[in-house]
Amino acid sequence: MNEAAFIVVLRESLEAILVVGLVYAWLAREGRRDALNWLWGGVAAGIALAVVLGAVLMGVGRWLTGDAQTLFHTAMSALAAALIVQMVAWMRRRGASFKRSMECDAMLCLSRSRLWGIATLVALAVAREGAETLVFLYGLGLAQWRGGQLTSFALAAGLGFVTAAACFVMLQWSSRRLAWRGFFRASEILLLLVAAGLWVAALERLMNLGWLPVGIDPLWDTSAWLDDGQGVGGLLASIAGYRAWPSSTLVLGYLCYWGLVYWWVGGQRPSHNVVEGAVS
Repeated sequence: MNEAAFIVVLRESLEAILVVGLVYAWLAREGRRDALNWLWGGVAAGIALAVVLGAVLMGVGRWLTGDAQTLFHTAMSALAAALIVQMVAWMRRRGASFKRSMECDAMLCLSRSRLWGIATLVALAVAREGAETLVFLYGLGLAQWRGGQLTSFALAAGLGFVTAAACFVMLQWSSRRLAWRGFFRASEILLLLVAAGLWVAALERLMNLGWLPVGIDPLWDTSAWLDDGQGVGGLLASIAGYRAWPSSTLVLGYLCYWGLVYWWVGGQRPSHNVVEGAVS
């Protein structure tokens, strides 16, 4: 799941960086550098809130045992998948007005001489992105990994954050709307694939617990052409939940997932000009 962790952290970190960049650029343009300390205070508070949520999630996961723990992990995987789909749908629907909305909120705070409002605005935005990231990583199996696996997982997440910062700088320098649109469209597709993998993991846990019937198992065998344990097949299994020997229940669940995605996301016109000139 390291590839999935990289993709999730990359996208979520970029969104958080965009929020901070938008508010920072607006304050600098308005000559309100006196509010920058409140901005960075909001960033720190948002990170702290996300860390607290992460500690709570890990604590609950370790406190539960047996089937209860498995059900909790299942619920977190399903929740993470739902949040990813909701996030993609929201960005496609509200992306065009996001920059304007952030600037209006910041203007309202300054007009009322409420610098703490700037901190709150940024803190909530950063905390939301951080909380979503933690839920996604937990759903990917963070709580179950130890030792070398956990180190590899952390490195993938760290690389995702660094890559997000680099992408923000490069795409901003390019100043081309097409570059931003292409990046966000590609990240949307990858995130929806990651969500599919999380949904498959949740279904498999429910079948292992006996809460869902397995049905015909396997429904087919494609291991001779694309083994899910190595190479390209292993990568698809890690990111998108590909299985070479799927049960009929798993196939049905996979089809239902993509049907929901098409209904919820597919009919919405993409709108990513939010990031054009984000820090200009």
